[in-house]
Amino acid sequence: MKKIGLYLLLVSCSVVPQIAAQNNINQESRKLSMALFAISSLYVDSTDTGKLVEDALVGMLEKLDPHSNYLDPEETKEMTEPLQGNFDGIGIQFNMLTDTLYVIQVIAGGPSEKVGLMAGDRIIMVNDTLIAGVKMKTTDIMKRLRGPKDTEVRIKVLRQNEPELIVFRIIRGKIPVYSLDAAYMADKHTGYIKLNRFAVSSVDEFREALDKLKKSGMKNLIVDLQGNGGGYLNIAIDMANEFLKKGRLIVYTEGAKQPREEAIATGKGNFEEGRLVVLVDESSASASEIFAGAIQDWDRGVIVGRRTFGKGLVQKPIPLPDGAMIRLTVSRYHTPTGRGIQRPYENGKKEEYHHDLIDRYNRGELMSADSIHFPDSMKYKTLINNRVVYGGGGIMPDLFIPIDTTRFTDYHRRLVATGLVNRIAMNYLDQNRKEMISEYRKVENYKKSFNITDDILQNLIDMATEEKIEFNEEQYTHSRPLIKLQIKALIARDMYEMAEYFRIMNDDNPSYLEALRIINNKEAYDKELGGK
Repeated sequence: MKKIGLYLLLVSCSVVPQIAAQNNINQESRKLSMALFAISSLYVDSTDTGKLVEDALVGMLEKLDPHSNYLDPEETKEMTEPLQGNFDGIGIQFNMLTDTLYVIQVIAGGPSEKVGLMAGDRIIMVNDTLIAGVKMKTTDIMKRLRGPKDTEVRIKVLRQNEPELIVFRIIRGKIPVYSLDAAYMADKHTGYIKLNRFAVSSVDEFREALDKLKKSGMKNLIVDLQGNGGGYLNIAIDMANEFLKKGRLIVYTEGAKQPREEAIATGKGNFEEGRLVVLVDESSASASEIFAGAIQDWDRGVIVGRRTFGKGLVQKPIPLPDGAMIRLTVSRYHTPTGRGIQRPYENGKKEEYHHDLIDRYNRGELMSADSIHFPDSMKYKTLINNRVVYGGGGIMPDLFIPIDTTRFTDYHRRLVATGLVNRIAMNYLDQNRKEMISEYRKVENYKKSFNITDDILQNLIDMATEEKIEFNEEQYTHSRPLIKLQIKALIARDMYEMAEYFRIMNDDNPSYLEALRIINNKEAYDKELGGK
């Protein structure tokens, strides 16, 4: 009887707080319901009940942390599509050229390719709606082109040297969204893979690229996560699994109401040996930091670049009946050494939190590693070579590369911001497409032999003047090499594919060049990892 009594006492002790908590929730729910009823029934002016509920949700979540938020149905769809790996549409990559949709690439095997749409075509009308020259928003144009699979869209296209508009009837289909921007051999033994996000398809894309690079003689690998804002936690885990030996902890998550969960390497990775360099910067976040942290903690590779964003909070999507979603922070993730990567924040002060990158710049953090200070309490040791690493605000790289601001001038920024650099590249290729394709069948030949002429640059200056961008000779001279490189890379992107853009731009990427130096020098590589 004593045992039964003790058991009942323990049960009641655990149940009573739960009942109290539930009663408190019910009471607060009634309070919200009464307030909403009073406003909708008694308020002096007409009200939108749905909007009031949404505003209340936004207000509550804003008080929690910087990453818990509410998404309406349209925002939910826009956020999830890129990570799901596909959407329904016609299968083109496009850009806006003087208020006209200009087709950059036609996706192989997609609906547009099947009917004969070509790169360089300009889409003038969609289902009898004029979209050219009317300053229509890009998002509105996309809504007209996208639609459910197997539905029809009619477009009218202006093609160079064709006097009349060409009519196409396109049956929409599933269009893949790739997360891998580039994969190529940087040199005889070094592969390069750039990932823009951690999406559903990322691991399959990565493995396919890895296999092709191995067949091309790859022994060492550079993984570029610069600008990668993250994605799915499980995809970051699967990616790290490709590099770590069996039994090694990849990441663990834990929250006040969430028990500790660990992810362990299976030992079935495709690149557990070979030198590895991971490129990161201040925009590498979330899943990128999980991956980089696991690689760093196990001394598996060298991290090169600048301190990462610092997002170590895990969001759980909670679907709502109308297609909206709450993304609620439920736990924190930690690297294998136990480091917390989330940078400090104060509840309800999202604006200050999101200004952190500007603050870093103003403090000189992006230019000098000496400007970055970590408290001793955030000091950890790597698990193989006992190197010092730090938590409490992103992943600090093993080798810091300052941001190069010398060629970024106000004149250059205005050229880029108004789309003129992109437009001059598209214009040139549009006017010379046949000759360019005939002369530069291979990108290696283009990269080696094609030069941006003074005539092209003068056209850019003239276009800028027409757009009321005053010419500044001193700033132009500073930025001229960068402008030429960007135009050349953009032409390559439009003439070949996205990978070729990075193949050209990387020749002037300090982090990439340093990665190549380290990865081809065993002594330098081992030194960065603290080995002998």
